[in-house]
Amino acid sequence: MMELFPRKQVIGFGFSLLLTAIALAVYFFDLSFTAGMTILLVTAFVQAAVQLVVFMHAGETGDKGSIYTNIYYSLAIALVTVFGTLLCMIWGYV
Repeated sequence: MMELFPRKQVIGFGFSLLLTAIALAVYFFDLSFTAGMTILLVTAFVQAAVQLVVFMHAGETGDKGSIYTNIYYSLAIALVTVFGTLLCMIWGYV
């Protein structure tokens, strides 16, 4: 019966709740902008990784190399888009 219990998913869910509580604590503890944004960014990326690996089963197939390559490519495109937008709109470079 123990092999039917979704232990990995329950632990992932608990860890997701913990990360959400840490992110919520940034608001209640009134941290500085730099500390708050650092904590929020770290918890957001860890939360996304937990969701991807535990609940979307990213590493459980035979072609996990191509799945992780697509994830890294998507992350690179997202970062280029965000920092390119900041570069043009906020920092004044055209």
